[in-house]
Amino acid sequence: MRPKGLLIAVGLLAVLGGLIWWSNKKQAASPPKSATDTTTKLLTISDDQFQEIRIKKLTGEVEDLKRENGKWRLVEPKPLAADQDTVGSIVSTLGALTADKTIEPNATDLAPYGLNIPTLDITISKKDGKTAEALIGDSTPTNSGAYAKLAGDPRVFTVASYVKTSLDKSVNDLRDKRLLTFDSDKLTRVQLTAKGPTIEFGKNGQNEWQVLKPRPLRADSSQVEALVSKLRDARMDPAVSDEDAKKAAAAFASGTKVAVAVLSDNAGDQTLDLRKDKDKNYYAKSSVVEGVFKVPADIGDACDKGLDDFRNKKLFDFGFSDPAKVELKAVAYTKSGDKWMAGAKTMDNSSVQNLVDKLRDVAATKFPDKAAGDVVFEATVTSNSGKRVEKVTIRKQGTEYFAQREGEPSIYELDGKAVDDLLKAASDVKEAAPEPPKKK
Repeated sequence: MRPKGLLIAVGLLAVLGGLIWWSNKKQAASPPKSATDTTTKLLTISDDQFQEIRIKKLTGEVEDLKRENGKWRLVEPKPLAADQDTVGSIVSTLGALTADKTIEPNATDLAPYGLNIPTLDITISKKDGKTAEALIGDSTPTNSGAYAKLAGDPRVFTVASYVKTSLDKSVNDLRDKRLLTFDSDKLTRVQLTAKGPTIEFGKNGQNEWQVLKPRPLRADSSQVEALVSKLRDARMDPAVSDEDAKKAAAAFASGTKVAVAVLSDNAGDQTLDLRKDKDKNYYAKSSVVEGVFKVPADIGDACDKGLDDFRNKKLFDFGFSDPAKVELKAVAYTKSGDKWMAGAKTMDNSSVQNLVDKLRDVAATKFPDKAAGDVVFEATVTSNSGKRVEKVTIRKQGTEYFAQREGEPSIYELDGKAVDDLLKAASDVKEAAPEPPKKK
């Protein structure tokens, strides 16, 4: 009997152990009712629906952002242009706000979560006239997230820690730090007063920069774009101390004038005044923002230039595109398919290409007021599908070479070796070698 009773007891014990194991496994698989891991969409708002974001902080500070004509601006605590990328990140976070966990399905006491007086109280005004309000409270004990809820919703959630970080921005984070806020795509005029007379740049029909003042001249578009790029990238440091701000203002007031740049787009004119101190530190004052700011030396160097620095030194404008026709004094070379022709003659492509390369490369070393001498070279180049025709005459006086473009008063002084190489390339153009006879 004892062995049989023992077997029954062992069996009952095994069954009981199995029941306990199954119960524990079920409980482990099921989270507490007060906290579920199911993610919940708290807000779903498309970017174009955002019209205003008002953020009230635990400190009582209010940051109010409004969208005007497609651009975000700070209206509180004071009117300032906003950093569009920073505000855009806030819009992205709020527009797809998602909870990691539901902590309480029906919270009656919000104090344990810091939601009775939230760290961030964010009200969104939408284009359709409706509003949404999100509250962000304390960080979770592990700092991996923060407590959150929607106004009017009894549930308390947790959101990822980066959500709170991306929304909790200072005024200095939110403000536009550019010293000039012009729209590069709509820029129509650039004026620079630095070395010599004021220079004014404008766009021609091909959207290329040209010098308008002090007189119409060809401009080196790459140099003008480099200037515009430096001015566009000029930034302030909004976190400077009051003492450093006073020092910058004093240095600017007593500094040497370097340049004044005026940029015009469809919204009007913006001005940047640059000066430097005895230690060659540069300071800038903008018409867009209050204050004086220290700026990197490369901005000052980009502006501290004269007219000749921005002039187009190339004799020809056909650039990297091969021309369709090159006419010299006694012969004309025409591109036909992939061949260069001189009348009915097929020319050696490499020799004509060498001439084209030399024409492309010849450039001024300086711009004298006058020139004389005998004509040693003339060339007319047709490019841009026949829309651009450029005729250049080169003269030699003593050991110096001077060039002039037809219809333009500018004189280009040229490097002697570059002209010698051009003349040699012109004389070296030859006919293509006859094709070998076909084998029978």
